[in-house]
Amino acid sequence: MARLDARHPAGALGPWFVDDRCIDCDAARHVAPGLIERNPGDGVSYFVRQPETDEEIDMAWRAVLICPTRSVGHETERRPPRQVFPQPLGDDVYRLGHNARNSFGAHSYLAVRPANRGGNLMIDAPRWTREVAGPLAGLGGVDHILLSHRDDVADAERYAEAFDAQVWIHSDDASAAPYATDLITGIEPVEIAPGVVAFPVPGHTKGSVLYHVDGQLLFSGDSLAWNPRREELMAFRRACWYSWEAQTDSLARFAASGLRFDRLFCGHGWSRDAADLLPPRPDFADHLLRLVADMSNQ
Repeated sequence: MARLDARHPAGALGPWFVDDRCIDCDAARHVAPGLIERNPGDGVSYFVRQPETDEEIDMAWRAVLICPTRSVGHETERRPPRQVFPQPLGDDVYRLGHNARNSFGAHSYLAVRPANRGGNLMIDAPRWTREVAGPLAGLGGVDHILLSHRDDVADAERYAEAFDAQVWIHSDDASAAPYATDLITGIEPVEIAPGVVAFPVPGHTKGSVLYHVDGQLLFSGDSLAWNPRREELMAFRRACWYSWEAQTDSLARFAASGLRFDRLFCGHGWSRDAADLLPPRPDFADHLLRLVADMSNQ
């Protein structure tokens, strides 16, 4: 629960607030853009204005439920008036919310798919809560949990037990998920279910993996994100725990693979749709090539 006595002093006057335990993970800002921004002085999120419409109030509640440090809150209300997670993002993809602190607030997703295509996919995991497990059951459960790397595992084991799901992780990061049922090895892409390609991209961690789904969706973990200020793809140079050179080579291999995507879903950083690119483009291919060239010069 957010602490009113630790309310960030820069926040807009009103009942919604962020306290000073914020760890600058960006998660609340992703679900409440225009309401919550980053204070340039200390990196702590704060409300730049109070929500007014029903849609904005839902955004504020998503920020409450997504914050890994429980730093977002309301002076008197404790529960949202309606369900705000899982958040539908289109193409049967949902943001799960309830981000875990031990994943530094990383996002997790559910892709709802038919049984003959391997069933539902959870990509990375939130913290365990019945507020996620209950709606997941209503959406058909979870058949596969796809872990993008060791940092964003969170409570995957509990969700795997609850839904009897297969758990996938790269062998080089497998010590973070000893309960995994299936290991991805090497650097060659592999189809792990119909229409689901695991593409190893050592760099951010040695066992990082991109998951390419149904020919258009890319779940990138912490290996790839969107920079809204510069309007281009980015990688996290200062949060590369294994090898920047390996990450550059990995993304170059992915760019050359022929696997195209028009929707990007990130663990950290901003997600993006190709339809919103300036100028509009059918996919991210040109952006990815430019990113790899820039990375090679860093």
